[in-house]
Formats: sequence, C-alpha cells, structure tokens
Amino acid sequence: MPQVPERNYMTSAPSIEFGNHRIGTAEPVYVIGEIGLNHNGDVEIAKALIDVAADAGAQAVKFQKRTPDISTPLAQRDQIRQTPWGEMTYLDYRYRVEFGREQYLEIGAYAAERGLQWFASPWDVPSVEFLEELGVVGHKVASASVTDLELLRALADTGKPLILSTGMSTIEQVDTAVETVGTDRLVLMHATSTYPLPPEEANLRMIETLRGRYGVPVGYSGHERGLQISIAAVALGAVAVERHITLDRTMWGSDQASSLEPGGLQHLVRDIRIVEQAMGDGVKRVFPGEIAPLSRLRRVGA
Repeated sequence: MPQVPERNYMTSAPSIEFGNHRIGTAEPVYVIGEIGLNHNGDVEIAKALIDVAADAGAQAVKFQKRTPDISTPLAQRDQIRQTPWGEMTYLDYRYRVEFGREQYLEIGAYAAERGLQWFASPWDVPSVEFLEELGVVGHKVASASVTDLELLRALADTGKPLILSTGMSTIEQVDTAVETVGTDRLVLMHATSTYPLPPEEANLRMIETLRGRYGVPVGYSGHERGLQISIAAVALGAVAVERHITLDRTMWGSDQASSLEPGGLQHLVRDIRIVEQAMGDGVKRVFPGEIAPLSRLRRVGA
C-alpha cells in the first residue's frame, strides 16, 4: 500500500505578541468585544460594555478614535442627522460621540481593572499619536482605512502590533496594505463590511486564502446576526474573533442592530472554547473513551 503523505489540514502562521496575549494558531482564540461607537459618547455605557466583555470571557475591547475635522468625508459634514440629542450636522454628531483623553484614561483604567486589554481603530494620523500617548498595546486598522497609506505608514512607525481588517477591499488593495505595514507584527482579519452580514457574503474560505497568501495569523471580524458564522470561522482556523457588542440592539446607533447583546457574547465565547477543544491536532489515534466500545464491538482485530 502506498504511504499516505502527512497532510496539514490548516496552514499555520507564526503567532504574534499582542500585549500580554499571543495571537496564533497554537493559542486560544483572541476574542475582541468591539464597542466602537456603541457607547454613544457616554463613559458609563462604555464601562457597562466593558463589563459585558469581561463577564463573557473576552480578552479585549476595542473603540474607534477619530479627529472629526480630518476623518469626516467632506460630502457628509453638513448633512443633518436626527440624534437622541436633537438635530445636528454629521460633523457635530461626530464630535458629540468622540471620547477625549480624560475619558479614555478612565475607561482604559476600568478595562485593565476588569482584566481586559483595550485598543482602538484610529481613523487619521493625529488619532494614532493620541492613542500612542495613552500607551495602547496595539492598533486596529478598520476596513475603511485599508487604502489610507499615510495612516498605515504612521501605524507601522509605532512599532506596535497591528490587526488589520480586510472588508470592502480588493486583494490588490490588501497586498498594498500588507506591503506598507509589513508582516512581522500583523494579524489580518477576514471581514465583509455589510451590516448586517448575510450568510452568502461571509466567504469564510478567505481565512485560508489570506493565511496562505501572507503567512500571518488570520482572524475574523463579523457583522452578522447570530453566532453560527463566527463559530464556523473558528473551525476554519480563525485565531481571533471580533464582534460588535451592545447593551441592547434597539439602542440608537448605526452598529447596534448588528451587535451581540450580553447573552449573545457569552454564548459566543462559550462555543468558541468548545470548538477549540474539539479541533484536536489532526493525528489519528484511539482515544481512551473508545477502548471499552472497541473491546465490546470489534469482532476482527488488526
């Protein structure tokens, strides 16, 4: 009988240090509770969301940091928005929900108290500098920023580990982004930036495509309703999972409806840990629990 060649069902990639955690195929899945702007500019809501992430067993929470005058598209600045705080321009709304230094110091200290790492997606170069002054463990590149090479160069210059989402981007644009930031301290996140994400657009096989193309750890940033797609991403080798979290999906805000409520995040983390245990190492063996059935059921020995 010809010898069956050894087959690694999952292309591996080096793990990276991200603060006091490692992210990689041999490590526990790194779970990020994406708070984003779901705090609606309220520190107490942000703290409550930190509690949601910590109670569920996540490793980190993530925010978004903007300099509104720079990051707000010109065509949208003067558009009128109906908000819980009254009618205002889109630019004024962006300022209304943006946290400043003292607020980030407060929520950062609270996250540390709850045992979580925190970081953010900076949307412009001054926001990179702002976050660096606060000593974040790393940075996240939002899908919308994949083609912002000035921002990517500023992030690469920090020397910090980077998590880069690949939604709304062509593979050529991802190529350029990866070339700009380098692969030494990089985690890519497969993502499709449809809110909420329909299953037919999830394209989870991209996890292996990205890992094979760039040789870096690859995770999944999801915007779907429910848990199934995120769990499947872990089974396909995602080393990190990021999901938006909310106190209540009916709260005001564009990301609330596609976010996980506290019970949903708890179930997600629980199921991720079960899938991790179930994946095994791909080596065929007879497990201890099979010995009794083997002796009882197998009539012909080897």
